[in-house]
Amino acid sequence: MKKVGIIVGNGKLPLYFLNEAEAKGIEVYLIGLFDTVEEKIKQHKNYRSFNIGEIGEITKYLLLNDIREVVMLGKVEKSILFQEMKLDYFGERLMEKLPDRKDETLLFGVISFLRLNKIKVLPQNHLLGEMMFREKCYTKNIPSQEDYKTIKIGVEAAKALSEVDAGQTVVCKDSSVVALEGIEGTDKTIERAGKYAGEDCIIIKMARPQQDMRVDIPAVGIETIKRAVQIKAKGIVAEANRMLFLDIKECVELAEKNNIFIIGVKI
Repeated sequence: MKKVGIIVGNGKLPLYFLNEAEAKGIEVYLIGLFDTVEEKIKQHKNYRSFNIGEIGEITKYLLLNDIREVVMLGKVEKSILFQEMKLDYFGERLMEKLPDRKDETLLFGVISFLRLNKIKVLPQNHLLGEMMFREKCYTKNIPSQEDYKTIKIGVEAAKALSEVDAGQTVVCKDSSVVALEGIEGTDKTIERAGKYAGEDCIIIKMARPQQDMRVDIPAVGIETIKRAVQIKAKGIVAEANRMLFLDIKECVELAEKNNIFIIGVKI
């Protein structure tokens, strides 16, 4: 039986992959990075919990189970990543060599260490190709010409934001940017926009300019739609072919019920 490992962050994305892999007869080994990973993940027979700084122990676990391919899935929480870092011997050596302490730098350091041990990190959309955003409007509600002007400004702002690795989401209204994502994450950014700008905001999420498909592919799911409903947003925009769209049917139904459009745009 084919085997694959999942290095698990927060959110439901690892569950989607787990279901797809098991449906295809692939045996899955799960490595949880946070105490807050999904309970169903924790209950899996092959689940183990490690700190991301325990790279030697993680690699040992994979090699002992003859795992030569892994996928890194789920949110890597910037706010607690370094606060709760525990380093084993190899983790200490790795941290000494990193040029900075950005979360992305650490993840690529982990990828390099795994590669040295002949473990390949697969793209995050491995087995999940059908969940990638397409260039289309998913809802019956469609943006107006004025909305497209606002979207254009938001896309440019989101691209600039992602270039400095500050975040990937902006919220706009009436051709103005009203909120930029920081360390607090997408959900809090949306809430902040609603507080300061009120109804009819447009939420725009873009991938990084040089997005590596092995690490942190942006995703839109039902929680994003719920946040949009809470602030009475007008629409949600995501970059086509470079982002995941989770719970598509459920998201579209909830969006249409609340007069929110969802579109994928190609840059």
